[in-house]
Amino acid sequence: MEHQQDPKLPPTPPESVTYDCIEKDPIQYALPPQSATPTLVLELDQGTPDSHVPRDPRLIRLTGTHPFNVEAPLTELFNEGFLTSPELFYVRNHGAVPHVRDEDVLDWEFTVEGMVRKPMKISVRQLLRDFDQVTYPVTLVCAGNRRKEQNMVRKSKGFSWGAAGLSTALFTGVPLKELIEHAVPLKGARYVCMEGADKLPNGSYGTSVKLNWVMDPNRGIMLAHKMNGEMLRPDHGKPIRVVIPGQIGGRSVKWLKRLIVTATPSDNWYHTYDNRILPTMVDPDEAAKNPAWWKDERYAIYDLSTNSAIASPAHDEIFDTQGVSKSYTVKGYAYSGGGRRITRVELSLDRGKSWKLANVGYAEDRYRAYENHELFGGRLDMSWRETCFCWCFWSLPIQISELLDAKDIVVRAMDESMNVQPRDMYWSVLGMMNNCWYRVLIHREEHRLHFEHPTQPALIPGGWMERAKKSGRDLTDGFWGEGVLSAAIPEAVAQQEEIVMTNADIDREISMEELQSHNGADEPWFVVHGQVYDGTRFLDEHPGGAQSIVSAAAMDVTDEFLGIHSETAKAMMPSYHIGFLSDHSRAALLNSAPQEDKTEPRDSFLDPRAWRKAILHSKVAISWDTRIFTFKLDHHEQQLGLPTGKHLMIRLRDPATREAIVRSYTPISQTTQKGYCDVLVKLYYDTQERAGGRMTKALDAIPIGHFVDFKGPIGKFEYLGNGYCTINTVERHIKRFYMICGGSGITPVYQVLRAIMQDKTDATSCVVLDGNRLIEDILCKEDLDRFARENVDRCKLLYTLTQGPDDWQGLRGRISSSLMKEHCMPSTARDSMILICGPESLEKSAHQILKDLGWLDEDLVFF
Repeated sequence: MEHQQDPKLPPTPPESVTYDCIEKDPIQYALPPQSATPTLVLELDQGTPDSHVPRDPRLIRLTGTHPFNVEAPLTELFNEGFLTSPELFYVRNHGAVPHVRDEDVLDWEFTVEGMVRKPMKISVRQLLRDFDQVTYPVTLVCAGNRRKEQNMVRKSKGFSWGAAGLSTALFTGVPLKELIEHAVPLKGARYVCMEGADKLPNGSYGTSVKLNWVMDPNRGIMLAHKMNGEMLRPDHGKPIRVVIPGQIGGRSVKWLKRLIVTATPSDNWYHTYDNRILPTMVDPDEAAKNPAWWKDERYAIYDLSTNSAIASPAHDEIFDTQGVSKSYTVKGYAYSGGGRRITRVELSLDRGKSWKLANVGYAEDRYRAYENHELFGGRLDMSWRETCFCWCFWSLPIQISELLDAKDIVVRAMDESMNVQPRDMYWSVLGMMNNCWYRVLIHREEHRLHFEHPTQPALIPGGWMERAKKSGRDLTDGFWGEGVLSAAIPEAVAQQEEIVMTNADIDREISMEELQSHNGADEPWFVVHGQVYDGTRFLDEHPGGAQSIVSAAAMDVTDEFLGIHSETAKAMMPSYHIGFLSDHSRAALLNSAPQEDKTEPRDSFLDPRAWRKAILHSKVAISWDTRIFTFKLDHHEQQLGLPTGKHLMIRLRDPATREAIVRSYTPISQTTQKGYCDVLVKLYYDTQERAGGRMTKALDAIPIGHFVDFKGPIGKFEYLGNGYCTINTVERHIKRFYMICGGSGITPVYQVLRAIMQDKTDATSCVVLDGNRLIEDILCKEDLDRFARENVDRCKLLYTLTQGPDDWQGLRGRISSSLMKEHCMPSTARDSMILICGPESLEKSAHQILKDLGWLDEDLVFF
């Protein structure tokens, strides 16, 4: 019997046709598309904690190599039909994927605890043996779906999802209601909190939903162990996950380890600081300064909002209007949340003045005709339920003559609660739940139509929004940056005040070949956000040394530039701006970034042109706010490769937004140490007056076994020994160093001081002025005291405290002009040098005082 496909439903491959073993009638609901389980670990993943996870190379990476956050190309996702193969199913991971062997799946255990009469620990084996198994389709959607459009209007604190941050599968598992009922919730219980097994910078991922939702069978919340009839794959929660239909994907916890019944919502870091829509007037600075915004449960996101997008025509599709067809069928998807059905999808060819009603196919309804039907080891639990858990596909044939007269196609959907997509965007700090009209622009090129979507995902260039942004247009003018409809229309979002890093008079497109010809020390060019800058004139003055620029030559250094440089430095950039990369060249440059080579063991760990991954081996608390972080290198015989006086860059990702955090550090471990490296870090926590340090908080939060990115060496100063040093490769001979430092600024000073004091043949003398607030703030004090004690003739050590105890015998107050005048006078022979590292206020004041004392700038080194 030939399988009959409803023309309003997405195409179902012939392989999906099956027959009921009793009735011998063809199954009329969609079954999973043909699937090819990946067997090879991609080269990109081989140097990461996910080196055990095979993946499909077609997936678009949204947050670099790791962690794995991806969506499928929109056309391929849509063409698979109603159900998505696991290899193209979108992935949102906050960190490394737990490694669970197939033979250990049945023994995986999780707990049900908290406000319950019968707490229990249960294995997957027991879950399969003792509880009812159900199967039904569910569409999961990331709350960030379509965020790239928000980021085009104003950068949010989230990475750039395109319109394919959603997928649908048949999930098989146990209704969560049954487990909670078995545990017997106590009076006053209102929430079910969930935690996964993933080890993340701020603990395991966790969140919560209301208990009465869990206990409502219409909500369909389940613990799933199968996806499209097969065991969950690692990226999708193997061996067990929560699936919550109709809510954002961030509530469906993967790799489940704990269910905790509570009276209050989850206090997990990720529940508080992720998946929220703050009021649109709250900007990133206000959100960072005031944690109260994040702790207001009113702003937490649960149910999905009504949304739709156009999949056909695809972005950059060309349609020949002189063909035999008299019409073009526009197609796409729509969904809503909370079990609500999409009741209409409308298209407009005149920017919302009039609308056409599209045909909507509800593939989900086909499953409702099969009461208690067995599917993939579970009962098809759909016949009685009216709630809708899935996306629907829509289509509408449009006459070619109409398309020729139109400038664009816009789509909007409405659900059964009359929730309709708005025309204008609601921007918020995290860039979530974007559901404004989806607009595809139509360009008429002679007898052809060229279609252009609003954006492309991740850093892929393209889309009318990007063009409008580059041309300086206001995307919030009420009419997509093409002119205000009327003076009465207010701006939807206040424009962000950004430092302009480009020269408006520069309109030069630079090819990849031209950029790559400037990859050396003669004329180093580098790229930030697709703009090309010439670093040649800044080689001598760059605080990080000429090598910092040379190492970045012909590379995209957006992460490290934006992560390290001050607003002052960014404001200088227009004078170095020489052009821009084409969209094609920009994509090629990003794809050609150096990757970590694991094939040959390297003698030195650091690479000035590529990020290398080091594993956090241990943390040792030196004081309440100071830690020594020990990082493991590639192998036990490997040296870090950091010369004395140089620094390295450390890069972490914000655990919620994946934005890069980059800072420079000087390790305190010996330069000859092998296999490991020690970094002393003073932590800066949040206070009522100010936000703490992003990097130090992130470092303190990452668990043992987590990796960080290292790059280097950087810095213009290097100590060679016996008084010889180089500044930007120019050699000097110094008889005396004056070292001025404060707080954690001791670390680069300590590195040079130790090298001098450990070499008994080195006659160089040192004077150290170390300023701190409290005695316990003095870092490396034991070693510093030993250097001074064992080298009385070569090392003079002076501590000064602003809040010293009553019995403090050292100096008091800040490092002042009188102190520097007494101990740091310049030599007429110019055989002395000042090394300075500390807070910006110390460096600025010291610079002015030293200049007044007669010091020349070329004799001052600011670390």
